[in-house]
Amino acid sequence: MPILGQNQYGKAENRVVKITRDGATHNIKDLNVSVSLSGDMDEVHYSGSNAHVLPTDTTKNTVYAFAKEHGIASAEQFGIHLARHFVTSQEPIRTARIRIEEYAWERIGTAGEGEHSFVRQGQETRLTQITYDGSSWEVVSGLKDLTVMNSTNSEFWGYVKDKYTTLPEAYDRILATEVSSRWRFNWSDDEQQTPDWETSYEQVKRHMLEAFAETYSLSLQQTLYQMGSRIIDHRAEIDEVRFSLPNKHHFLVDLEPFGLKNATEDGAVYFAADRPYGLIEATVLRDGCEPRIPVDLTNL
Repeated sequence: MPILGQNQYGKAENRVVKITRDGATHNIKDLNVSVSLSGDMDEVHYSGSNAHVLPTDTTKNTVYAFAKEHGIASAEQFGIHLARHFVTSQEPIRTARIRIEEYAWERIGTAGEGEHSFVRQGQETRLTQITYDGSSWEVVSGLKDLTVMNSTNSEFWGYVKDKYTTLPEAYDRILATEVSSRWRFNWSDDEQQTPDWETSYEQVKRHMLEAFAETYSLSLQQTLYQMGSRIIDHRAEIDEVRFSLPNKHHFLVDLEPFGLKNATEDGAVYFAADRPYGLIEATVLRDGCEPRIPVDLTNL
């Protein structure tokens, strides 16, 4: 007889926008929340009995009700509230996983005229995943779609060459990538002091960008390691950082047919290629810690 394996269920991509009013000044939290629950769910698969099933519509309603009842101080804290509720209020549910995307809005105008007007920021999407099994927590936060570029201070040479190699060595090139990253907090139980989630996110992003900007790069791998190392060195609450960095190639355009020199040192013209692209991925860990972030970030 076939045996049921791992299973989970929930309501995915609940779009929640919470407005907090402080007099005439408004603040926005714009989230996309996905709930996934697992536990004693064998019978619903074997016989169709829903006796242990909390409807996914109920999980959706809980997300919206909690946004009003508890507010949204941060994506992480909101996810913690939800995960704790589902595990502690429903005996059959043993584990709750909450995934959240957060979309940033920037205030328009100056004080007195722009406290309620916003423009959607076109940079990264903030991410977090909260997992709770009734006794311990795992919080993995991150970001995606953060596009960065160094227009110089990057080289690529000395690599392996064989009969199929056509790429010329570069001693002054553009280095650009679209950062996708996840970092794991070492906060795991309620006895520990909770991190300041908002400050942590801003500081991690700052160290990531500063390392990218300040590294004279001989390879994207080197830059990745410097980005992760700087986070580990400066943020004691984080034990592991995972990056997936597509190399957004910029190739010099051949302008010789038009009698034009296209030299890097003179301010060159490039062709920005969207595909194929090199994909550089790696994890940077605090010494003594084990990797727990999935290698494939599409599964996180």
